[in-house]
Amino acid sequence: MPSRLSMKNNFKAHLSVLVANIIYGANYSIAKLVMPDFIPPFGFILIRVSVSAMLFFIMSRFFAKEKVEAADRKRLILCAVFGIATNQLLFFKGLSLTSPINSGLIMVTNPLFVLILSRIILHEKMGWKRVVGIVSGITGAIILIVYGNRHSGSLSNPLGDLFIMLNSLSYAVYLVMIKPLMYKYHPVTIMKYVFVSGAFMVSPFGYTDFLHINWSAFTGMIWAATFFVVIGTTFFAYLFNTLALRTLSPGVVSVYIYLQPVMAAAFAMLFGKDHPSIVHLVSAIFIFAGVYLTTSSLQAKVKMG
Repeated sequence: MPSRLSMKNNFKAHLSVLVANIIYGANYSIAKLVMPDFIPPFGFILIRVSVSAMLFFIMSRFFAKEKVEAADRKRLILCAVFGIATNQLLFFKGLSLTSPINSGLIMVTNPLFVLILSRIILHEKMGWKRVVGIVSGITGAIILIVYGNRHSGSLSNPLGDLFIMLNSLSYAVYLVMIKPLMYKYHPVTIMKYVFVSGAFMVSPFGYTDFLHINWSAFTGMIWAATFFVVIGTTFFAYLFNTLALRTLSPGVVSVYIYLQPVMAAAFAMLFGKDHPSIVHLVSAIFIFAGVYLTTSSLQAKVKMG
């Protein structure tokens, strides 16, 4: 029988990851208001990561004064490679090339990648349902990559879709790698090391783009969208996901990514950036069927809290 404290911690963890994925879902369309016309993709990443690194560094001075073991620092650097540098560069470059709905649907492959990596790294057993689910999910993503650009109501191309899928894989690696560190260190400590390391990694890619930003052309809406992406999607969403990982497994956290295509489609239509098509529907059926088959046991955990 779970204690009241345990149930309260579970509720907070689920609420944290829920809010994070609502923010991520909105980000697909809000980021496209700014990028690439006002801020180039890599320049946007440099701003996001650098600002968040400074915020987490300042927070650590007040809430998390602790030392990190040398071996764990190496792991944190790898987390920065997959969770910040590779993840962000691929996502924003892909989003600049493809549509919000395509991006949201492809990101649903994340739970599938988490399970594959859990099998490889953690040696978890994988039954026939999960194998069929993985094949189904990847098939849906391939359909979207190959045919989505022919039917999308917005700019879309296979290369952009491929970048989004590789971003999903990179983020799955990050989720699996960072989980063991949650038992040892404060979330702010982890985010400080990950984002500070990530800022150095993305600087060579984003510096030139940053210099070409025409700040005088920004309207009030563009400033608001930029603030949302930098503070909301980067600082708060990463922090909420990290807080959730203290209580929940990477697989359970990844299950909440189901919300992203729903939110992405809603905001895309709200902002007039995209509209659903038959290809989106078909690929969604394959992807969601795959996620259902591979994570049905994880969904049960979510319902049980």
